[in-house]
Amino acid sequence: MKKIAVMLLLVALVSGVAFAQGKVYKVAYIARAQGDSFAAWLANSIVEEAKKYPNISLKVFDGQASDDIENSLIENAITNKYDAIIVQPNNGESQRPFVEKIVAAGIIAITTNARIAGIKGASSVDADPYEQAAVNARLALKQVPQNAKVVVLNGPSGNFHADARRQSWQKEFFDKRKDVKIVGEQIAHWNKDEAMNYMEDWVQANPKIDAIISMNDNMAAGALEVVKNNPAYKGILAYGVDGTAEAALLIKAGLLTATSFQNAYELASKILDTTNKLLTGKAKQIDVDIDCPLITKDNVNMLIDIHKKAGALK
Repeated sequence: MKKIAVMLLLVALVSGVAFAQGKVYKVAYIARAQGDSFAAWLANSIVEEAKKYPNISLKVFDGQASDDIENSLIENAITNKYDAIIVQPNNGESQRPFVEKIVAAGIIAITTNARIAGIKGASSVDADPYEQAAVNARLALKQVPQNAKVVVLNGPSGNFHADARRQSWQKEFFDKRKDVKIVGEQIAHWNKDEAMNYMEDWVQANPKIDAIISMNDNMAAGALEVVKNNPAYKGILAYGVDGTAEAALLIKAGLLTATSFQNAYELASKILDTTNKLLTGKAKQIDVDIDCPLITKDNVNMLIDIHKKAGALK
């Protein structure tokens, strides 16, 4: 009887420990492309933030800027029965049916950067891409000279952020500045190297370009790399979005004019908080945005300090 009593006590103790520890949830984060500076920043921030949640076991997958690869990763995560799947779309409409499959499988679905709107049962954590571009466009209204020639670098067509940022620039700047001429516009897929290639072509075709209007910092940095030592382009204006560590240094150096701060650290914090609340039943659906403050030479030290605190800059 004593042996049985001891065994029952041990079982009770083990069960109590297991109950106290709670369930560890499997979470998949499917990144758009680790070769994209912002996507990599966000993925790294999510990994660090997940360490604060002992009940979450996170695994990151790289979509490699490919719809086919990303969609396959989503299907694999569904098959492997993850408790939650977080998707950073490459092209929202291409990923939409696959996120709908997540919901249909009874798995928690979260889309981020950019959200895929209108999926019943899916949550989202994002920023307002229209306003991200608008804060730049309103500044550019005052800064871009009369009869300026500008080039435009876009993100992937169909991407919520890419499309909304371009629409914002059109409404907030180009529709109000009919004197400005676009001498080059291309989709560079958020990619620095693609932006460099396009800028090289535009420089050869145009003796002067007054401004680079880019839908993210990475493409703006690529375009600036082409002209940084060319005296004919000294003083060229350049606008981006994200507030990456590289962009902060470019603004400090007087090369990038402005960016809109899409804080990946804050996004990661809200993504993990949202994931935890959904997994533990504290909420059934969450849709939340972060702010997008304008960063210029006047307040770039604040951005540099944020990156230093996070270890992204020394």
